[in-house]
Amino acid sequence: MSQQPQHDGDIAFEPVPSEEADGDAALNTYEIVTYPADYTLSVLVDKWRRGQVKIPRFQRNFVWKQSQASRLIESFLIGLPVPSIFLYTDRNDMNNQLVVDGQQRLNAIAYFFEGYFGEENSSGRRQVFKLMGLHESSPFLGKTYADLEIDDPAAWNRLNDSVLRAFVIQQLDPADDTSIYHVFERLNNGGTQLSPQEIRNAVNHGPFNELLHQLNDWSGWRWLWGSADPDKRQRDVEMVLRVIALAEDGDNYEKPMKEFLNRFMRKQRGASEADLASLRANFERAVKVAQVLGPRPFRRSAGFNAAIFDGVMTAILKSDVATVDASDFKARYEALLADKDFIAMTSSGTTDEEVLLKRIALASTRLLG
Repeated sequence: MSQQPQHDGDIAFEPVPSEEADGDAALNTYEIVTYPADYTLSVLVDKWRRGQVKIPRFQRNFVWKQSQASRLIESFLIGLPVPSIFLYTDRNDMNNQLVVDGQQRLNAIAYFFEGYFGEENSSGRRQVFKLMGLHESSPFLGKTYADLEIDDPAAWNRLNDSVLRAFVIQQLDPADDTSIYHVFERLNNGGTQLSPQEIRNAVNHGPFNELLHQLNDWSGWRWLWGSADPDKRQRDVEMVLRVIALAEDGDNYEKPMKEFLNRFMRKQRGASEADLASLRANFERAVKVAQVLGPRPFRRSAGFNAAIFDGVMTAILKSDVATVDASDFKARYEALLADKDFIAMTSSGTTDEEVLLKRIALASTRLLG
C-alpha cells in the first residue's frame, strides 16, 4: 500500500451542527483567585531560566522584530509604563507558572538579558541583540546588555531593577485546572482566535502532547487522513486525541466533547513511558486496520465527519483486531454508512453521551462482530 497521501492542504470538515455547538457549550463555574505580583526583570528572567515561568509551545512563536523588542527595553530604561503580563499557576507542575498573555514581552526581555535575539537559525547561529530602531540621539542605541553593564552601570542597574507587573491566576475549585483553557482562549482572542487544540497544545507541555504530534506526523496516519501537510488549526491532532481519549476513558465521557478532551489531556501529563508506548502501538495498529478503506474514508458527502471517524476508529482501538479481510471490511463499512441508525447518530446530537456510546457500539458490532 502506498504511503503517499493523495491530497495536500487542510481537510474540509462536514458542518454538523452538534459538533459546532459543542465548542460553545456553557462553562463550568470556577473559583479562581487573581492577584498582582511585581517582579523585577532580573528576578523574572531568573525564573524563566530555571523553568519556573514557562512560555507555552504552540505554532505562534516569537514574532516581534528586533526594533519592537528594542523599544520595549528602552521603555524600561527611561521609565515608561509597560503593559502587565498574565501568569497561570499550575498545581500539577510544582506550582510553576505558564505565560498566558505577554509571551512576546517576556521573550524580548529574556533575549536581551541573554545577549542574543531570537532562536538559532538553520546554521546554529544567533543574532547578537543590540538595541536598534531607537532615536538616533538615544544613549542606548546599539547597546547590548553587556555594553550597558560596562558603559552605563546606572542604566544597567535600573534595567535589572525595573518592575513588570504580573497578574497571577490560580484555580481553587474544582481541582482540575481546566479553567486555564478558557483563560488562554479569552486573553488570546486578538486576530485569528486559537482553535481548541492549539490551546491544549499551548497549555499541556509534556510527553503525551509530544506523542500526539508524533502520531500526527506519522506517515501511516497522514496517508489515512489524506494530506501530507498537518492541518494549520491542528484539527488532525484533535482527532488523534479524540479517539485515544474515547478508547481509554470513554466510559467516563460527559459532554461537551471539548471539556472531555481538555480533562483527558490534563490527566495524561503524568503518563509513564510504558503507558505512552502502549497508546502509540494501539493507535498505529488501528490506523493500519483502517487503511484498507483507503485515504480519506470518514466522509459522507460534505467533508470529513468527526462522528463517523470516532465511531469507527474508537471501535477498532477498543478491539484487539490487527488484520482484516479488505473486501469484507470495506463491505461492512459501506453497510454501516448506509445504516439509518448510524446515519442519525452521525448527523445530530453527535456529542451527547448516549448517542456517542451507541455509535461506537454499533460500529463495533457491524465492523468487527
